[in-house]
Amino acid sequence: MSAPQCTRLSGALVKQVLDSVDSVLFDCDGVIWRGDQAVPGAPQVINLLKERGKRVFFVTNNSTKTRKMYVDKMSTLGFNAREDEVFGTAYCSAMYLKTVCELRGKVYLIGSDAMREELEAVGIQQTGVGPDHVVGKQNDWANVPLDPDVKAVVVGFDEHFSYMKVNRAMQYLTQPACLFVGTNRDSRLPLEGGKAVPGTGCLLQAVETAAQRQAQTVGKPNQFMFDCVASKFGVDPDRCLMVGDRLDTDIMLGSNCGLKTLLTLTGVSTVAEAEAHQKSGCVERQRMVPDYYVESIADLLPALQG
Repeated sequence: MSAPQCTRLSGALVKQVLDSVDSVLFDCDGVIWRGDQAVPGAPQVINLLKERGKRVFFVTNNSTKTRKMYVDKMSTLGFNAREDEVFGTAYCSAMYLKTVCELRGKVYLIGSDAMREELEAVGIQQTGVGPDHVVGKQNDWANVPLDPDVKAVVVGFDEHFSYMKVNRAMQYLTQPACLFVGTNRDSRLPLEGGKAVPGTGCLLQAVETAAQRQAQTVGKPNQFMFDCVASKFGVDPDRCLMVGDRLDTDIMLGSNCGLKTLLTLTGVSTVAEAEAHQKSGCVERQRMVPDYYVESIADLLPALQG
């Protein structure tokens, strides 16, 4: 595969690239919507791609929504989407535990109700969702009651994250046979107006530091995210395009899996950052260079409407 060039995708090149693929993977926030507003033109792009016979999938590191919640949001914003086209880290974590780990037992879950629902949908029970307040002294914390059926610790985004959750996860993870899985390593969640809040990566790193163990992550840029889609729908990597707004997750995923990659500038990353990676001479950083970029995925509309 030739080195990515970070070429502006416009004019006749748009049709040429779209003709070269059968499947398109889209990240969600910063790509097809921002917050609760669709990116202008994005619903038409998604719906026209499908009308033109392309298979469209949605891959997101957000673990706070089930696939049904995503489809409900997409429908409200005007996107034509089905539940089986959505691959979030809540669902992919459940699939990883069931199919790759063949887990026999419960999960201690630092995460959301959405993660609990996706785990339960594949027959995996959990404990841990909700607040866990500090009780007692340090000796009590070190001897906190543990569920003997727990065989894995899973860390996703958890608004109730706390010292006691880190402690409880650490106590489970002192057992070498206990699996350790994280949804993703995004350290910051960007918001409108240049603001940001801590992401799942911060929570996961806290647990890893306490447990002195490294988690296996399932979200982008890990190849498992693409494998989830490919194994279910028979997607050919050579004829697949990954569209995203983050170089370190979306574009890296595409590079890791041999996909064509397209950066959209409606989200986090910039062309200047991509060009800095390109000129760095570092192989790892060059995997974050997209093949193409657009100002917005609405730039694909003329080729689809023609």
